Amino acid sequence: MNLTKNATPKPEYGTRDARGHWKPPYPARFSPLFAWPINLKAILIWLFGFPGVLWPFNTLVFLLGLVTFTFFQPSLETAKNLQVGWIGLVLLRNLIVLLVVYGSMHLAYYTFKLSGTERKYNPSFQEETKKQFLFGKQLYDNIFRTLISALPIWTAYEVLYLWAAANGRVPYLSFQEHPIWFCVYFFVLLLFRDTHFYFIHRMIHWKPLFKYVHSVHHYNSNPGPWSGLAMHPVEHLFYFTGVLLHFIIPSHPLHFYFQAYHLAVSPVVGHVGFEGPKINGKPVTSDYFHYLHHKYVTCNFGSDIVPWDRWLGIYFDGVGEYRPHRQNRDSGS
Repeated sequence: MNLTKNATPKPEYGTRDARGHWKPPYPARFSPLFAWPINLKAILIWLFGFPGVLWPFNTLVFLLGLVTFTFFQPSLETAKNLQVGWIGLVLLRNLIVLLVVYGSMHLAYYTFKLSGTERKYNPSFQEETKKQFLFGKQLYDNIFRTLISALPIWTAYEVLYLWAAANGRVPYLSFQEHPIWFCVYFFVLLLFRDTHFYFIHRMIHWKPLFKYVHSVHHYNSNPGPWSGLAMHPVEHLFYFTGVLLHFIIPSHPLHFYFQAYHLAVSPVVGHVGFEGPKINGKPVTSDYFHYLHHKYVTCNFGSDIVPWDRWLGIYFDGVGEYRPHRQNRDSGS
């Protein structure tokens, strides 16, 4: 009897369809923050649990910003004048960040294939030689667009902020004077980030912008880590406008770096193409919600914190057959 029990295989985590496409054993879900009735326990677990909104990803982004602010930011005296020297160092630092974050994820999942195809949404790897990609190769296209377009545009917004801060042209928030708001502001930035991304994303799905701008990003129907920032330069200009908030609302450079790094490195999570890795049975880097957007195009324009897609009726949780939303049929599908 024990032999029979032990010989029974455990059910596979998640399921695959006839074409081998994998999905997790739960639907794409929103955070409990805006759920009704309010579930305080679920919100606290979402905030402080592992993985949760604070740990690990957003804490790591905060630490990245803290290290940059403490050790790798040009002094305000230096930044008062736009000079090639310090701007070049900012560009170099941002280049290193992208190479480490995006490069390590690609090496782990796509070069060394440490997870094989386990929990990979699309079973195929990025070896396409399609003519729409620059150089005819998805990986080369994605790296080129990230380093030649996203990197300098991201850096330009940062340089503009540093120059403006050094010359007293942006409002400043002091921790000593407003310690509670200083800390709460980081969470507010996450809500703003979700909202800004949603409406910018909807805008570039407008048919003319989709055709000439956003379609470049949607070449990546089977995304990988480097696909996250593989966009048309015009889209990069729109995407990084979120940091302009700091030119209007009083903030600290730590808030700026937190948001700027969030914009720069969070796309690697949304485009890695896998659910994982898993720690204690829980995935810590995955975004099935956004993968469904790349797969179907006309759903899930936002993220999973602020449920704009659910509120506006264009949400798909991955369960059952997908039916294109009528109001979005002209946006590239």
